[in-house]
Amino acid sequence: MPDTVEHGLFIDGRWESPPGAARFTTRNPATGELLGSFVSGRAEDAERAVTAAARAFPAWRDTPAPKRGELLLRVAENLKRRKEAIGRVVTKEMGKVIAEGRGDVQEAIDFVEYMAGEGRRLAGETVPSELFRKMCLTVRQPKGVVVCITPWNFPTAIPNWKIAAALVCGNAVVFKPASNTALCAVEVVKAYEEAGVPAGVLNLVTGAGGVVGNALVDDPRVRTISFTGGVETGREVYVRGAKSLKMVHLELGGKNPQIVMDDADLELALEGVLFGAFGTSGQRCTATSRLIVHEKVYDQFLASLLERLATFRVGDPLDEKTDMGPVASADQEKKVLEYIAVARSEGGKLRFGGEKLRGGVFDAGHFIAPTVFETRHGSRISKEEIFGPVLSVLKVRDFEEAVHVANDIEYGLSSSIYTRDVNRAFRAVQELEAGITYVNAPTIGAEVQLPFGGVKNTGNGGREAGSVAIDEFTELKTVFLDFSSHLQKAQIDPR
Repeated sequence: MPDTVEHGLFIDGRWESPPGAARFTTRNPATGELLGSFVSGRAEDAERAVTAAARAFPAWRDTPAPKRGELLLRVAENLKRRKEAIGRVVTKEMGKVIAEGRGDVQEAIDFVEYMAGEGRRLAGETVPSELFRKMCLTVRQPKGVVVCITPWNFPTAIPNWKIAAALVCGNAVVFKPASNTALCAVEVVKAYEEAGVPAGVLNLVTGAGGVVGNALVDDPRVRTISFTGGVETGREVYVRGAKSLKMVHLELGGKNPQIVMDDADLELALEGVLFGAFGTSGQRCTATSRLIVHEKVYDQFLASLLERLATFRVGDPLDEKTDMGPVASADQEKKVLEYIAVARSEGGKLRFGGEKLRGGVFDAGHFIAPTVFETRHGSRISKEEIFGPVLSVLKVRDFEEAVHVANDIEYGLSSSIYTRDVNRAFRAVQELEAGITYVNAPTIGAEVQLPFGGVKNTGNGGREAGSVAIDEFTELKTVFLDFSSHLQKAQIDPR
């Protein structure tokens, strides 16, 4: 293995490769190209990272919050300067098309800049006291050592959502990324290192979740765990963290509906479903995986969708003209193809795709055709998260049935309705069981200045991004200042 592709752990401000450490590699899912070699971290590496974070925490906590924000502004500048290069790393390592690779980095930039401003806010509240010459207020204090465990589908954006918010609040962080986007994680950490993050304030440990992740979650010095990933793994993290009463924030799956009503702008709705369902090869927790169409426009809309897919370009994600790249790995390819087989066995009517693409550029990578099934509500592919370019199309009679179908699911992340009827739009906002609702736009994620998260099995109630992002990483302390110069007994004193 050439030295130029080997990467180490980042612990206590130093890059290191423990002697004799096992290693793993990442490869381009479009070409099979080797991208890098990384340390398979051990439990003792996780322990050392937590030790470094715990040691660095007091000084970082005592650093004025505006100064912590200034560090984040430098991080954002580093990401801007290298946006194209890092965007290409995202595309090479994860497989999303280059425009989305750049967008992944831009989202990171936007959020880091936004969180930098929190260094001059971190607001509590001041309220009047019921007693004489007394003040009542709350202040925010950091949790301590925070563990951030992130997925592979947004390999620069999601880590920065967590790391930037945790750091501006005054916490020290141990970052455990998904293994198949470890090179993107290295690029993220380098942006902080070059910005001058103090030793131990940010640490990176790569490796298996069952080894590194479990060791981090179990460490009694860790007070908060921020996890984004699958539901089953999230449940395990939640239960393990609960044993020591840790705060565990979970962002999990989605099975997001786009409703198209009979009065919708059908061309706009068509553009929305193409991007919502097949952007990032369907590998977004916010991906449009269910298309719910009013019976009056169903045949017309489905015909238009199939016509557009006939010219939809799948191929090299670095080619600016490509609409969709590969899925992220051999495991993802296997899972998606298994769900396609399930859909066939359930009697789903295949209308497009449904196969692994072969020949030419496709042979070296994990390419699956954009796939459309007409199916019934209640089928597995209409209810289970596939996380790939597979769209279930369902016909409904009216708005009420559309909302029922949309809500009759274990997830509740993003949702969408296309309609020109303002009353329907507002009813959808009120009635759709989801953390996010779009009107006349697809089920994409949130803008960074607004909260992101969902209900039901999509998570455990917290939100990332927006001003509430700091809630996850701070404790509220209530402060009473009595300057009356005598003992006051609140409810006991006579009124």
